[in-house]
Amino acid sequence: MNQKIKNLLKIILPLLLGVFLIWYSLSKVSIDKLLVYVQNANYSWIVLGMFLGLLSHMSRAYRWRFMLSPIGYHVKFGNSFMAVFAAYLINYTIPRAGEVARASLLTNYEGVPFEKGFGTIVAERIADMVVMMGIMLITLFLQFDFIYGFLIQKFNPLKIILLLVVGLILFLIVAFFVTRSQSAIALKIKTFVGGLIEGVLSIFKMKNKWAYIFHTLFIWGMYVLMFYITTFAISELGVVAPGAVLVGFISASFSIAATNGGIGSYPLAVYAAFSLFGIPEEPSIAYGWIMWASQTLVIIVCGGLSLIYLPIYNRKRIKIKG
Repeated sequence: MNQKIKNLLKIILPLLLGVFLIWYSLSKVSIDKLLVYVQNANYSWIVLGMFLGLLSHMSRAYRWRFMLSPIGYHVKFGNSFMAVFAAYLINYTIPRAGEVARASLLTNYEGVPFEKGFGTIVAERIADMVVMMGIMLITLFLQFDFIYGFLIQKFNPLKIILLLVVGLILFLIVAFFVTRSQSAIALKIKTFVGGLIEGVLSIFKMKNKWAYIFHTLFIWGMYVLMFYITTFAISELGVVAPGAVLVGFISASFSIAATNGGIGSYPLAVYAAFSLFGIPEEPSIAYGWIMWASQTLVIIVCGGLSLIYLPIYNRKRIKIKG
């Protein structure tokens, strides 16, 4: 019974948070004003951003095949593509259920064992996390003076140094005890870190490792580029500096994990990042909604069509299995 309640809360709480954040963002910019921004937007840039997003998703579907090939499964690109989009769409309803559905679809239509398909998805997420960390480090390097100045302005420098030192000491203490301890929590942490390292190293052992790395970089390059390109759709934003784009992109990316597909949280995350660079509130939130809505539209259309067309595309295989 307790597990059922936990599972239900995992679904309901992100939805409730999303509804609250939608209300909060609309309290910042009314629907009427938001519609004005939508009407006046340059749709050429929005469509281009949607196309770049589609390219990234196609690349993700193609990259997945590089992980499946070494374990003996040469799946059709069509099935890989539709499984990826179906997973995106399902994640909008039940958080993280898309990954399970994605592996299940490949089991049904390509005969890939669920645990093996799911394992490749986990490895894929590890590669994505490494790239995301790389983007954060690049942003920190490029915007070090700005971030340092902001922290100095907002916080006492001595407190910042003290917090960093305390944080480093705590990290070393925890790392020491985790490596020595045999407790259940310590073993889980060691297993997770070990799996993380193994997952990253496995990429360099695969036959098409350079193609896999290329597609990984391409996927995230398209993500950042679509975020930047779409800013040109809102003239009131002006020319958004590369630093603001990177900080905004990172903030928006994390917002997707906060609520189902970033509903409600995405525009506010963009605004929070852009406000650091003195970009006005209303166009920032409007851009966040346009950016989120345009990419969500791609997922809804392609994901919906994928769920409908998958059985038709695989009808021969289904007949053989029957």
